Amino acid sequence: MTLLLLASACLLAVTLCYISLCAGSPFGNCRKCRGFGFQMTTDRKGRPKRGKHCRRCNGHGKRIRVGRHLCNLWLRLYRDGTPAPAKHPTAKG
Repeated sequence: MTLLLLASACLLAVTLCYISLCAGSPFGNCRKCRGFGFQMTTDRKGRPKRGKHCRRCNGHGKRIRVGRHLCNLWLRLYRDGTPAPAKHPTAKG
């Protein structure tokens, strides 16, 4: 029982840390270009030079984190599915 409790506590801690990371820094570096916005290549002498524009991040070097993307989807679904509060007509009298 203690092992199960320890595992669930660790899972809860990791989840809360990831949620706080997504809230504090919703964008991470692009995994394809490593945040440069372009691929690094080398010339014939072996020196690094700027390569092609990164298509995955559109040259920005940033990507939205998976947790933040899911949060945005949930918020959009909640906003679209919840009707606006009805305005009560005022009685003129």
